[in-house]
Amino acid sequence: MSKLTPVQIIYDGDCPFCQAYVGMVRLQENYSVELIDAREPHPLVEESTRKGLDLDEGMIVVLEDEFYHGDDAMTRMALMTAESGLLRRLTKWTFTSPGRSRVLYPILRGGRNMTLKVLGHKKIDNLPQR
Repeated sequence: MSKLTPVQIIYDGDCPFCQAYVGMVRLQENYSVELIDAREPHPLVEESTRKGLDLDEGMIVVLEDEFYHGDDAMTRMALMTAESGLLRRLTKWTFTSPGRSRVLYPILRGGRNMTLKVLGHKKIDNLPQR
């Protein structure tokens, strides 16, 4: 039995889009995945804050001690995604391009922010006011 590569994904547990996306990519087929709700205390959430990574600006993928944030996290997840199913293939094609990820991620983040506001959820606000 081969050992699966560990990966941690820090995402907004209150965001229905974030929840759906991390479930859809099905990294569990090839990786040992730990999903971390950014709204709950966790050492990697604290480390992300120390690194200055704004959790309201994007999810984080931690792979082999590297932190990938926002559009870089989406690209990393797309590269790791199994290609089974039309939606996964389309998602993988869309986000494996760093350029496409950079263009599309702010739109997705805007949708997330608007949805959280409509649902009455506050932002994560993990970084001190600048």
